[in-house]
Amino acid sequence: MVVEHLVPVIEKLEECGCKIDYEKDRLTLQAPKKLKATDIKTMPYPGFPTDMQAIFGSMLTTSKGTSVVIENIFENRYKYASELQRMGAKFVIDGRTAVIKGVRRLIGANVMAKDLRGGAALVIAGLNAKGKTKIENIEYILRGYENLDDKLNTLGAKITKEV
Repeated sequence: MVVEHLVPVIEKLEECGCKIDYEKDRLTLQAPKKLKATDIKTMPYPGFPTDMQAIFGSMLTTSKGTSVVIENIFENRYKYASELQRMGAKFVIDGRTAVIKGVRRLIGANVMAKDLRGGAALVIAGLNAKGKTKIENIEYILRGYENLDDKLNTLGAKITKEV
């Protein structure tokens, strides 16, 4: 791990209220009970990575306040937003801009992964939701995240994979 490559992500996590300590090969994160909203603009390296945009979009759905996310790299990167809305997220898209108003809690729902990063965002939303979340099209997620269910279950999640 090269911490310098993670600086934009670390800075945004700290803006959200996380406490982060890092050494050369280890990073420790302590999150508050309720994250604070933040604004994000994706940019080429060394800016905020577009590959983290969906993860943060999902995370910000239950933050305190309103966040604005601007996707400057890829068009049509908000495919996951409609699925988060099915879970109760207040997520409004206008072109390359998303306005996310944090809600108290997401509700489990049947949702569909439409791409790799959006699928990961739905996993995060499902972990944070009240009730059961079922994600269809998990092939996207499995293609990019090896043994994600096992890794998250090791951390206390309750994920079952049906293929």
